[in-house]
Amino acid sequence: MDNKTQVPATVEEAIDLGLLATEFELIKEAMGRTPNFTELSIYSVMWSEHCSYKNSIKWLKTLPKDGPQMLVKAGEENAGLVDIGDGVGCVFKIESHNHPSALEPYQGAATGVGGINRDIFTMGARPIAQLNSLRFGDISLDRTKWLVKGVVKGIGDYGNSFGVPIIGGETMFDKCYNTNPLVNAFSAGILEGKMISATSAGPGNPVYIVGSATGKDGIAGAAFASKDITEESSDDLPSVQVGDPFQEKLLLEATLELAKTDAVVGMQDMGAAGITCSSCEMSAAGDNVGMDIDLSKVPTRQNNMKDWEILLSESQERMLCVIEKGKEKIVEDIFEKWDLHAVQIGVVTVGGTINYSMNGELVASVPADSLVLGGGAPIYDREYTEPAYYKEFKKFNIDQVEQPEDLTAVAMQLLQHPNIASKRWIYEQYDSMVGTKTMTTNRPSDAGISNIKGSNRALAMTVDCNSRYVNADPNIGTQIAVSEAARNIVVSGGIPSAVTNCLNFGNPYNPECYWQFVGAIKGMSEACLKFETPVTGGNVSFYNQTVIGGVEEPVFPTPTIGMIGVVNDKSKIMTMDFKSKGDLIFIIGESKDDISSSEYLVSYHGIEASPAPHFNLNDEFALQETIKGLIQNELINAAHDCADGGLFVAMTEMSMPNKLGFDIVTDAEIREDAFLFGEAQSRVVVTINEDQEEEFIEFMMNQTVPYTLLGHVTKGKMCVDDEHFGFVTEIKDLYDNALEKALA
Repeated sequence: MDNKTQVPATVEEAIDLGLLATEFELIKEAMGRTPNFTELSIYSVMWSEHCSYKNSIKWLKTLPKDGPQMLVKAGEENAGLVDIGDGVGCVFKIESHNHPSALEPYQGAATGVGGINRDIFTMGARPIAQLNSLRFGDISLDRTKWLVKGVVKGIGDYGNSFGVPIIGGETMFDKCYNTNPLVNAFSAGILEGKMISATSAGPGNPVYIVGSATGKDGIAGAAFASKDITEESSDDLPSVQVGDPFQEKLLLEATLELAKTDAVVGMQDMGAAGITCSSCEMSAAGDNVGMDIDLSKVPTRQNNMKDWEILLSESQERMLCVIEKGKEKIVEDIFEKWDLHAVQIGVVTVGGTINYSMNGELVASVPADSLVLGGGAPIYDREYTEPAYYKEFKKFNIDQVEQPEDLTAVAMQLLQHPNIASKRWIYEQYDSMVGTKTMTTNRPSDAGISNIKGSNRALAMTVDCNSRYVNADPNIGTQIAVSEAARNIVVSGGIPSAVTNCLNFGNPYNPECYWQFVGAIKGMSEACLKFETPVTGGNVSFYNQTVIGGVEEPVFPTPTIGMIGVVNDKSKIMTMDFKSKGDLIFIIGESKDDISSSEYLVSYHGIEASPAPHFNLNDEFALQETIKGLIQNELINAAHDCADGGLFVAMTEMSMPNKLGFDIVTDAEIREDAFLFGEAQSRVVVTINEDQEEEFIEFMMNQTVPYTLLGHVTKGKMCVDDEHFGFVTEIKDLYDNALEKALA
C-alpha cells in the first residue's frame, strides 16, 4: 500500500473513535504497520461492542445452542433458523435500537423495525409477524411522553407501510429509563425455499451493492451504540439512520425474487457499520477470500462523500451481494424491475485481505479476519462484583407492610397504572391484520399466533421480561423471563421451540452492572436447558444509562426474551377470554404470601427494595406440562397466566373481551392482598364448562401441580369474598383509556 498520501493515525485518534490505547497496539500488530485514519475508523466500528461483542462473547458462548429443530447455530447467520415441521423453517431474531431512539425516537424506532426485518429476508425468508418490547421512563415527564409518541409512531408507520403485522409486545414504565428508553424489535419469517447465507466465495465473483443510495445518516452508528448517553449526545444525531419503508418493501420483493434464482452466492444486509461490516464479515465467513471494493462506484445521496463516510454510513435499505460470475444480468434485471440500485462495486479475491479504493487510490487495506468476532476482535473477561443492594433487597419481609383496608381502591389504582393498563393506545396504531396470517386479532391469547397456510400448524411467538425482577435477582429474574415466555406459548396451545434474546444492560466496565449481566446469562442457560429452547442468537446492548454530572445511572438489567413455538393443531389454539356465565374458574399452581417486586408493592406502597417473587424452575416446568395436557385433552376453554398485577389483574383481563365477570373466594391462609395482587410465579387461571368438572378433576388428580377452585364466571359483576369490586363494563372503560389519559 502506498502510504505517501496517507498519514498514519495516532493513539489519540483511536481513543477519540472509542478504542482503547491497548487496542491501538493490537491493530498495529494485526496489520504489521500503523493504520491510517480510514483503517482506524474501520477497526473502531468493527471492534465496538455492537459489532464484536468483545465484553460479552465469553458468557454468550455458555448459552445452550443445540436442539433437534436447529438448522443454523447461533452467530452463523443474520438470524436464527429452526425447523417448524412440514418442510418449513422459521427465521427469527430480536435486536435493540435504544440509543438512536433516545435522541430521535421516530427514526430511531422506525429504522429498528427496518433493520430487524432485513435480517429476516436477507436469508430468503418472508417476514410474517413482528413484536416489540419497549421501556420508557416516568410517564408524567414531558420527555417521556415525547419519546413514547415518537417511538410508537415510528414503529407503526414503518411496519404498517412495509406490510408486516405487529401481533404483540410489551411496554413498561420506570424512572430508571428516563433518559435511555429501550426499543427492542422482533421479527419472524417463513423460509420455504433455500436459505441465503451471509458468506462470500469464489474469487472473481462480482460484489454488488443493492437497494437504496448511501448517505451521511448513521455514520459510525455502531460506535455510537457502544457508548453512554450523555448531555452532549444530541451532537450525535447524524449517527441516527433515516428509514424508508416503501424502499424496504421493494427491496424485500427483489431479494425474495433473487433468492429463487441460482445467481446469488451470499448476501448480508447493511446494518451496523454498513459496507464495512458486511464486506468484512462475509469475507471472514468464507474460505480464505477477501474483496477489492471501489467506493467511488457506490451510489450516494450526497456529493463529495469521503471514503470513510461511505464505509461507515448506516443508510438503510441496502444489501451487499456476492453474485456468481456470468449471472450479473439476472441480478441487474431483477433490481431494475423493482426500481432499485444494483451496482457492482467490487470483486471477490483470493486471500483474506479487503482493499478499499476511492477514485483509483487505495484508501484502506485490512485483513478481514482480524476485524470480526471469532477472528482477531478482542475478547475481554470483565470483573464483576455483587452490588450491596442485592443483600439489602433480600431483607424485605411482608410483615413490614400493612394490608390496606380498601382492596377495591387498590385494584382500581393498579388497573389504571401504565404498567398494567391496556396498551390499546399503542397497539391501535399498529396494523395487526395485514397479510391475513394473524390468528389472535379478535381472539385474545397470551402469545401472538400466525397462521402457516397450507398446514394444520401455526406459529406462536412472544417477547417477555420483567426487568424489576431481574434487577432484584438477575439469575432468578431471567429464569422467570424465559419461563413466562414459554408459559405464554404453552397456555396459547403451543410447544416452545427456541429463543432469541436482546440483552440490555449498563456499562460493562462497571463491575456491578457486569455482575447483573453474568447472573442473567446463568439464569437464561438454566431455564433454556429446562424447556429445551436453545438460544439462536440475538443482540447485546450495553451502555444503557445516563451520565449526568459525572454520575452513571444504569437502567434495570433487561434481558428481553423472544420465543417462538409451534401450535401443532390449529383447532386447539387456546384463548384467554371467559366464555360463558357459570363456567368454573380454577387456578393451577400455588399462591403464596408473597408481594415481592410486585407492581402492587412498588406503585401502591412505594417500596422498591424487595427480592424477586417466589419461583421454582421445576414447579414451573411441571405446571406447563400440566397445561399442555389440559389443552390437548380439551378439558379447559380459557387459560391465562398470572403475571404483572397478579391474580386480580389476570381475571380482569379474562373478563373484558366478552364483558363477563367473576365471583371468587380467596384462600384464608394467605393474606388477601398477596392472593389478589402478589406476583408469585408458576400460576395459570383456567375455566372449564361445568359438565367437564369431573373429567378435569380426574386429570388433575394424576398431576403433581396444586389446583384450587376459585369460583365461577358471572354475567358481568366482579366479586371477591362477597365484596363487590365493580362491573366489568365500567372497569374496562378505565382500563382501556388510562394510558391515553396519562400521555395527554
